Amino acid sequence: MNKLSGNIVDIETSGNLSRVEVALSNGIKVSAVVIETPDTASYLKINNAIHVLFKETEVILSKDPEVPVSMANRIPGKISDLRVGDLFCEVSIQTPAGDIKAVINKLAWERWPLHSADQVIAMVKTNEIMLQE
Repeated sequence: MNKLSGNIVDIETSGNLSRVEVALSNGIKVSAVVIETPDTASYLKINNAIHVLFKETEVILSKDPEVPVSMANRIPGKISDLRVGDLFCEVSIQTPAGDIKAVINKLAWERWPLHSADQVIAMVKTNEIMLQE
């Protein structure tokens, strides 16, 4: 599980859902959708310290920061380690917000090989991010 630290900088609520924007290190911001509101969850406060969690299998990688996809959460970094297995590859990425890992299918890696020191963009869907106090 990837775990990055930051502070809540914005909260938008509709019904029982909230979109929470978290500022990580170096100005990187990520958004999460939670099934809570500031009225039902005491941790949902502007400036509150929070951890952003997401699974390694939920990270999508790209070498092109201008790729036109509908993912708001984009974290730039550099591959620090790559372990190619029989079915999957584990990719370690150094980012200004902290180290994260991604697990990608080996077939995808064979079509689009990644290498240590490659610059990449790690993308995570908003609904795949969890928050922890």
